[in-house]
Amino acid sequence: MAGKVVLVGALDTKGEEYLFVKNILENQNIDTITVNTGVLDEPLYTPEISSDAVARAGGSDLNTLVKANDRGKAVAVMTKGAKVIMEQLIDQEEVAGAFGMGGTAGTTVASSAMQAINVGIPKILVSTVASGNTRPYVGVKDIMMMYSVIDIAGINTLSSKILSNAAYSLVGMVQANKNGSVVNSDKPMIGMTMFGVTTPCCTQVRNKLEDLGYDVLVFHATGSGGMAMEELIRAGFIKGVVDATTTELADELVGGVFSAGPNRLLAAGECGVPQVVSVGALDMVNFGPPETVPDQFTDRQFYQHNPTTTLMRTTVQENKELGRQIGEKLSKSTSPVVVVFPKGGVSMLDKDGNDFDGPEQREALLLGMKETIRTDIPFIELEEDINDSVIANKMAETIHELMKTTNVKEV
Repeated sequence: MAGKVVLVGALDTKGEEYLFVKNILENQNIDTITVNTGVLDEPLYTPEISSDAVARAGGSDLNTLVKANDRGKAVAVMTKGAKVIMEQLIDQEEVAGAFGMGGTAGTTVASSAMQAINVGIPKILVSTVASGNTRPYVGVKDIMMMYSVIDIAGINTLSSKILSNAAYSLVGMVQANKNGSVVNSDKPMIGMTMFGVTTPCCTQVRNKLEDLGYDVLVFHATGSGGMAMEELIRAGFIKGVVDATTTELADELVGGVFSAGPNRLLAAGECGVPQVVSVGALDMVNFGPPETVPDQFTDRQFYQHNPTTTLMRTTVQENKELGRQIGEKLSKSTSPVVVVFPKGGVSMLDKDGNDFDGPEQREALLLGMKETIRTDIPFIELEEDINDSVIANKMAETIHELMKTTNVKEV
């Protein structure tokens, strides 16, 4: 694997710390490129890519930022510029890994650059905010965030240990990639969405598809999972989709914590990727611990999945709207799509005798879909619940047939 580790950070305020990490990497025969994002003072050491080059890539220049003396504007410009520089390095096949560190500003700048790097290339970010909400920084990429414990301000007994751990971790990952220890497969890649309450279904689908010669990537439908799958679809990695668990749509509609945004369920159709779609876990909206559930929902039906996850049953009206949204989105598809609807229940909780059993809700969901979906899209209704082997077999067989009729490599 060609390339170098790209160090992204402010050498005016974190120069000593970046030099410490740089020396570790180079002592382990890892070549580096430093991208300086500092605007306050001269860098401690000379980087390969100057802060002026980063500022120009971000639509300004260093002198303008210095004269403006506006930290917020400077961070915005350097955030944009660092990502552009990283994209250029990727195009030149220069990137074997990335490292960054800092507080809120340094974390923002470095993580933006790392967002440009493909999944699988190592990325480590040592940050003072890594023990909080990391979603704005990690997004849907495999960025590893390490909490710095103390502020990143000099090399001392504790910071040297933390930065050494981070640096040597990166060394190990980069060397592993160079040594070819990663399993590479030329099997067609299928993306599938799963939740705890649809695990039996998805496990059966995965086993069957693997037996048929596919490489199956399972995404946990927690918002970031659905977004990650759709990003990989748009990037061209995923050649077929079994969207068994579309629960993220319920969180987007009602206001749960696992929303994947308004564009969920569009990528495959827009990119010409065949898909089999079902309605897994649309019986629920997700919240954190009970005390985090908004007051407006106090009269709703709940199920305590675990101490940190509270599930709220979706209503008849919500299911009708969810069905309409799914039908409308799938009707925009330019690729083959088939719907598999389990009339017996959409999750472990939504079946005869269980806590969320809701025949009326399922009927509303079905009606909403039928009102809006294109009439030429195959719509398979089965009496079983989603975790029944009949449903799993139908999903697997259907995506296999769709894959055979597209330009995907024969399996």
